[in-house]
Amino acid sequence: MAKQVHIQTPATSANLGSGFDCLGISLNFFNTTIIKPSLKTVVRVNGDNARTERFIKNNIFVRIVKDIIFEQIGKEMDFEFNFTNNIPLSRGLGSSSATIVGAVYSAFLLVDKKPNKDEVLNIALRYENHPDNISPATMGGFVVSNVVNNKEVVCIKKDIPKDIKAVVLIPNVKMSTKLSRGTLPYKYLRKDCVFNITRSSLLSAAFMSEDWQKLKIGSQDRIHEYYRMKNKPELFSYIKFAKDNGSLMSTLSGSGSSIFNIFYKDDAKKFSTLLEKKYPKYRVLCCDFDNNGVIAIS
Repeated sequence: MAKQVHIQTPATSANLGSGFDCLGISLNFFNTTIIKPSLKTVVRVNGDNARTERFIKNNIFVRIVKDIIFEQIGKEMDFEFNFTNNIPLSRGLGSSSATIVGAVYSAFLLVDKKPNKDEVLNIALRYENHPDNISPATMGGFVVSNVVNNKEVVCIKKDIPKDIKAVVLIPNVKMSTKLSRGTLPYKYLRKDCVFNITRSSLLSAAFMSEDWQKLKIGSQDRIHEYYRMKNKPELFSYIKFAKDNGSLMSTLSGSGSSIFNIFYKDDAKKFSTLLEKKYPKYRVLCCDFDNNGVIAIS
């Protein structure tokens, strides 16, 4: 049994416009967790939602760790968990997936088993049945991921170079993934489905070939963004502002409310400054992409 485990798990952005439920990317900011053996379960939370009672008393990370350790060694164990949450909740930046993936990865480390990331991903699938966020949280980079074959995730990862950056606008508005999904139609026109298939294919190819100029066309969507954003029309104006200022792509991040943008690295800081001036009450994040996914840190 490990004396202490210290891990970091990245934020992610999923869908990426046309890639509804199948594309995701890993961002270079993280939740971190330190876990130590203890005589009783202790949970401490710093950062986002540190005072939220359910994160203390009914913490899914804690439950997953205990479940997997019991599977591995056949007995229950208690730990001291120290969480630092930098990924905001209910903003479309993969906070739930970071929790699930981090817990699975930590459980293996705690029983001195080197985590196999394919195994981590497939165990995480038990707790989150849409791999578009758990895949980049596990693997890092840009991931084409929502293929589940015989209860296993089949995905392809592409590392992202430093010549592009993410600029994320994080409004002070939470959006429930479940409620947001409930706004989507039950039926779609064939032409809209074909529209998205062609764009998501182009978007995937653009990332893989690093043809960044094609991201704007490839990210166009007719399946989910309009329906999720129509009750919050200000989200459309955030995307328009980014496109008017030269973004390579601008999309709703996950189910919202954050807006995910990609810029060339030399333009990213300039746009971040513009966003901070235009929306001073909102959080603006300018960061590289993460190519590692969940890892242990010293």
